[in-house]
Amino acid sequence: MGNKQSRALRKSRNPAAAPQAASTSAPAVAQPTIPATTAAEPTPAPVTAADAVTTVDASQPASAPKKPHIYVVIHSMWGHIKTLADEIVAGIEAEGAKATLWRVDETLPKEVLEKMWAKSFEEIPPDDLTNADGFIFGFGTRYGAAPAQIKTFWDSTGQLWSKGALVGKFGAVFTSTATQHGGQEQTIATFVYHYVHHGILFVPLGYTNPLLNDNTEIIGGGPWGAGTLSNGDGSRQVSEKEKQIAKHQGQHFAKTVAKAL
Repeated sequence: MGNKQSRALRKSRNPAAAPQAASTSAPAVAQPTIPATTAAEPTPAPVTAADAVTTVDASQPASAPKKPHIYVVIHSMWGHIKTLADEIVAGIEAEGAKATLWRVDETLPKEVLEKMWAKSFEEIPPDDLTNADGFIFGFGTRYGAAPAQIKTFWDSTGQLWSKGALVGKFGAVFTSTATQHGGQEQTIATFVYHYVHHGILFVPLGYTNPLLNDNTEIIGGGPWGAGTLSNGDGSRQVSEKEKQIAKHQGQHFAKTVAKAL
């Protein structure tokens, strides 16, 4: 009895002893399981130009390509150059471009022109060259060079030259001689200096038309530009093949100018 009483006495003197003992035996909290290894996330592939998506606004119409405006500027005494010019204009228009036919100012007196059966039509002011994307000049030869009327016209373009107003425009040439040895290539080559000093880009015909390789008959024209033969008295008329070459030059020139616009 003595031992039981002593234990009861000690328990009554320290009542918190039992709960403290119980708290030390609280159950452990379960920890999450972490896998030993984790699979690496795939690296996204780089976006290429082919993957890019362009949004097109269907409500906005696509802008139409600009149509070139080309001047055909001539000096024609007997009408041979005018005939070639008409074919060149037809070729330009066949490519969807706009063509305007002009002639340079005449320097000879009216009575002299009448005796030479000279043709006449609307003249071009030099300053108007700035309104064209390109121009094709046509004229007969004078000793392997352009006639005085053409020279006078270009001598009056000094103001345009000083401003660089014609830089970057396109130019071509066609001509007429009395004979097959009258210097068609020489005439065009000496005229190209005018283009060079103005910064105009010369567009030769090249051998882009198979008729330029035709030796079955005498044909004017060459890689420098279209051409015709008139005889010394103007009696020979422009042949059908020469007309075809001239029309082709108009088409070729219009295509070339259109690519740059």
